Amino acid sequence: MNGDTTELRILLADELDIVRDGLRTLLTSRLGWEICAEATDGREAVEKAIQIRPDIAVLDLSLPELNGLEAARQIRQTLPRIEIMLLALQNSEQLVQEAFDAGAHSLILKSEAKRLLVTAIESVARHNPSYSATTPGLERQCRLQSAISWKKNRRPRSRLTPRELEIVQLVVEGRTSKEIAALLVRSVKTVETHRANVMNKLGLHCLTELVRYAIRNKIVQE
Repeated sequence: MNGDTTELRILLADELDIVRDGLRTLLTSRLGWEICAEATDGREAVEKAIQIRPDIAVLDLSLPELNGLEAARQIRQTLPRIEIMLLALQNSEQLVQEAFDAGAHSLILKSEAKRLLVTAIESVARHNPSYSATTPGLERQCRLQSAISWKKNRRPRSRLTPRELEIVQLVVEGRTSKEIAALLVRSVKTVETHRANVMNKLGLHCLTELVRYAIRNKIVQE
């Protein structure tokens, strides 16, 4: 990150043009802040982050193709120094911890973005966590972050590989195996094998059950 934290290169990722327009207007009003890239889905956000290497990535939690949490994980793996912020429609202690676990140091409610986003970016630019003030258990979650690892929790989601999580999201979004294969540059047979493995691991029997699982585990939003 730049030595002078008033000069920031920011990546914006949200599916909706109107949301990105509003965020762009808000953030570029700050002297030295530049929107260096924009993305409309999680996969594009990861690709542009790796290509352009912004200082901060602002990601919508419910991005299509690859949600904000999974995009944050992939970006963090390649770019450990980048700061990542998530924008969400709702919050919970579990989501706060999952944001930390994914490598994001900020989670802001979309309804509070106009009021809090600039301050939150200033905070994470100094490598300090920043969350919506209404997030339940914020202080406790931040203090215990380094001591708690949800990866050790035997929740069903933890049994799925990153690739399987991607495929779950794409299936729930209505993508066919052929479309998923093209997106992931894999064979249709490989995708169908992953789908079958997911259903077997989770003990699910139909798409309706998979959709419920994806919503319950924040892979997609209602």
